[in-house]
Amino acid sequence: MAGVLAGAGLVLLVGPAEAGNKPPKPPKHTKTVPVRLLSLNDFHGNLEPPTGSSGRMVDETGATVDAGGAAYAATHLKQMSDKNTLKVAQGDLIGASPLISAAFHDEPSVEFLGKVGVTVSAVGNHEFDEGYTELKRIMNGGCHPVDGCSPAGKWKGAQYSYLGANVLLKRPNSSAEKAALDALGGGNSSSLRSLLKGYGIPALPPVAIRWMNGVPIGFIGLVTKTTPTIVTSEGIKDLEFVDEVKAANVASKLLQIVGVKAQVVLVHEGDQVTAGQSPDACAAQPGAGNRIATQVDAEVDMVLSGHSHQAYLCKVTDPKGGTRLYSQGGSFGRVITKVDFQVDVKTRDVVRSSVVADNQIVTRTVTPDKDISDFVTLWKDRVASVANRPLGKITADITNSAAASGESSLGNLIADGQLAATRTGGNAQIALMNPGGVRANLTYAGSPALEGDGVVTYGEAFTVQPFNNLMQAVTLTGAQLKTVLEQQFTGGPNNQAFTKILQPSSNFTYTYSTSAPWGSKISNMKIDGVAVTDTQSIRVAANNFLVGGGDAFLAFQGGTDLWSGPLDIDAFAAYFAANPSITPPVPNHITVVP
Repeated sequence: MAGVLAGAGLVLLVGPAEAGNKPPKPPKHTKTVPVRLLSLNDFHGNLEPPTGSSGRMVDETGATVDAGGAAYAATHLKQMSDKNTLKVAQGDLIGASPLISAAFHDEPSVEFLGKVGVTVSAVGNHEFDEGYTELKRIMNGGCHPVDGCSPAGKWKGAQYSYLGANVLLKRPNSSAEKAALDALGGGNSSSLRSLLKGYGIPALPPVAIRWMNGVPIGFIGLVTKTTPTIVTSEGIKDLEFVDEVKAANVASKLLQIVGVKAQVVLVHEGDQVTAGQSPDACAAQPGAGNRIATQVDAEVDMVLSGHSHQAYLCKVTDPKGGTRLYSQGGSFGRVITKVDFQVDVKTRDVVRSSVVADNQIVTRTVTPDKDISDFVTLWKDRVASVANRPLGKITADITNSAAASGESSLGNLIADGQLAATRTGGNAQIALMNPGGVRANLTYAGSPALEGDGVVTYGEAFTVQPFNNLMQAVTLTGAQLKTVLEQQFTGGPNNQAFTKILQPSSNFTYTYSTSAPWGSKISNMKIDGVAVTDTQSIRVAANNFLVGGGDAFLAFQGGTDLWSGPLDIDAFAAYFAANPSITPPVPNHITVVP
């Protein structure tokens, strides 16, 4: 565990080897020393290799390859590590996780990340999925207050430090503030008190210091300021999420006060990209992430980002005209960002001209790490009882067999569950499900142990939707929604290979013509029986694969006000909990005319 140099609130952290000791000296007779960062973002508990589109990446040659999996990531990390390496992360390491991790409140994933040597991470919005109190338990240890200890015993806490400089306590008491200032202490107290005035007391450590080759590297952790709009409000009711740039600048000055000039921002916010680009290209379209990367204090040498699940390597300009790295490494453990640079021994600052970055795909062509493979197998065995948990009942088979219109009973059911899961928070009005994501039927016979009684287990539901996609919601105009539906058919500019009918939630109806030309096929769109106009705004729920333009539905990329919610499988399970006995929906929401 890292040594803590201050109490609650504003704290500095140092690496384990230096806690309580004098800082090490750099090697003699050298002007610069090397540092390597290996970073992950948006791991989302993907201990097992992710499947479907979530388990593939476009590599540097333009080829799409299988990627991800903890055992493979461990091998790649070992191969890329040397004596100059620090491993870091940019949040959403947990939350919206597959069953193997989520069933145990993500303790297995946090343990894995400690095993491979992650030393510091920004918090992401999903770190707050179960609330601030639960996040502190994950950080510090102890058994879950409701579910108790996992099969591994009492949780010991994360082996890495979570940072959140822009996460403040709404109502800090004077003792918490005094403890933070006193713990930092010495001649710095007045400077720190002045720095905090008008800012606030962080609820999490804002910065961490790690020493490498005799020089200190300062890390600033940030999470998207939109977090309150995308997590449950009750769990963060005591917290305030302030502007990322403002918080980063305060944290940067804090590091400067204690003499740390080599500074790295780890931020859980990022940008979308132009599709199909190399992970090493600067394909990012300037947005919320770019604003942070270009506006934070010029003392910050690089900005490693997350949240948008994209891969890019960019050079941006800081407020004083300097150049700095702005990067992100995809999601689900499919990419490791490697950053090499030199630090000037005399000035203790990064030599920015020395920065070289590479997004390396976590391919599955390497030998998986045996220790981590055994670790994942252990948790897979432990989760078996969860997989057999009954969710509810069906009155008959619910299949993905397409009706004449292209919709299916199971597709409609999944879309209804997705709509229910995204109404609160995402304000969704309709939901659309890609038919290729419905991978199996729900049969009344079910498993042999439950044959004939219509029980659906969690494991059976997971087999139907095994891709661990996130539920999202975006705002589309009526005209954009019509374009999305036009993109179901061949003949358009997206080169749709064959007709793919999106599965609609039951409250959304429309008509399509088999003979009309592309662009004029869709008509009579209605939500809850009310006609849709071209100019109205509609909140549309879909999984992150579709929202990102998957299956050639590129019009989704024009959506605004992106909101991310639960995993699709969790949305499905919640729908069963609310509707314990489900009759197969009638797939009659789409009317087909010549």
